[in-house]
Amino acid sequence: MTDRNLVQKAAFMALKAATFCMLAVLAVLIFYIMSNGLKHINPVFLTHSPASMGRGGGIFPFIISTIYVTTMSLTIAAPVGIGAALYLVEYSKEGILISFIRFCTEILAGIPSIIFGLFGFVFFVIYMGMGWSVLSGSLTLACMILPTIIRISEEAIKAVPVSYREGSMALGATRWQTIVKVVLPDSIPGIIKGIILGIGRAVGETAAVILTAGSSLRAPASISDSGRTMSVHLYILTMEGISNDKAFATATVLILLVLVINLAANKSVKLIKR
Repeated sequence: MTDRNLVQKAAFMALKAATFCMLAVLAVLIFYIMSNGLKHINPVFLTHSPASMGRGGGIFPFIISTIYVTTMSLTIAAPVGIGAALYLVEYSKEGILISFIRFCTEILAGIPSIIFGLFGFVFFVIYMGMGWSVLSGSLTLACMILPTIIRISEEAIKAVPVSYREGSMALGATRWQTIVKVVLPDSIPGIIKGIILGIGRAVGETAAVILTAGSSLRAPASISDSGRTMSVHLYILTMEGISNDKAFATATVLILLVLVINLAANKSVKLIKR
């Protein structure tokens, strides 16, 4: 066996070991949380309001708040992000301005969430007069996940072969018809993966949400009401030592929610590919 083959085999084994280590850590983490949380989950926990600041009762208002905030943030960020990615790839010409926009997008994607929370608190809550509300939290989360959706959607659109575009235009289609009929259908699996990452960040966000959406114990009746997401509730239960059992149960519900979202999204990608 040559030195090159030895190096290749060693590199393969190292990557394989790293993958198994990552999966092992993830499996231990999920097992530990769910083994401590599943036994505390019951119909009352899922369908009732909290009692004694979270020591008793359930998390139904927090499930509603989480769904509100996540859905609204994606409703705002996904169309804007996909539209921006289409413009950057299909309509813009490479130059200093476009390079600067991409650079700013990458910088925004790496900014800590607490910075977005501070911005949302100052701008949406105070300056715009929205107060602590589902709307303020959703707009802040939309700003936070927008760079991720833009970058991943852009890469997915770039991956569509140029020959597809040329063939479509050669048949008489306009640029917009080519985008709608050829580019988007082929790139939609990658775009959905970007949206999944956005959902994961939005569902698990704490700092930005607690500064903008608040932490009300009641379910929001409208987008102008304050609401407490499950991640915020989990943080408060743990940091204030209210109830470790309820914290583990809430964490388990969060994991199951993210798992269901990922499975549904992957199923959608498979159906689209068909």
